[in-house]
Amino acid sequence: MTERLSFKEMCARFDVTPRTLRYYEYIELLSPERDGRARWYGPTEIARMTLILRGRKFGFALEDIRQWLLIYDNEGTEAQMRRWVSLADEQLVRLAEEKAQLEDTIEELKRLRDQTANGLS
Repeated sequence: MTERLSFKEMCARFDVTPRTLRYYEYIELLSPERDGRARWYGPTEIARMTLILRGRKFGFALEDIRQWLLIYDNEGTEAQMRRWVSLADEQLVRLAEEKAQLEDTIEELKRLRDQTANGLS
């Protein structure tokens, strides 16, 4: 049988707040089935949520994730994967730059801390 999750189950499965889940629906990242006021998330929506959270973990903007998911809907898997490789390459460059900046900041903070600590002795 096909797995279907309620709104509450979806929040629990992915450890997100109801507000987050509603927002993802609002910006059209997710489109659950509706039965009155109840929302039901099938395999497609569960897979999309997995990809959304993975994209967020890697630092992608929600709009980039939305556009990437639309590629699958409009052009299929291969086009989506090609775009993913391109996005991943761009993000790896950004993350490497952020890492270098963070390492510089850590070194500067250590130097300042050491200078201050030595001045106290």
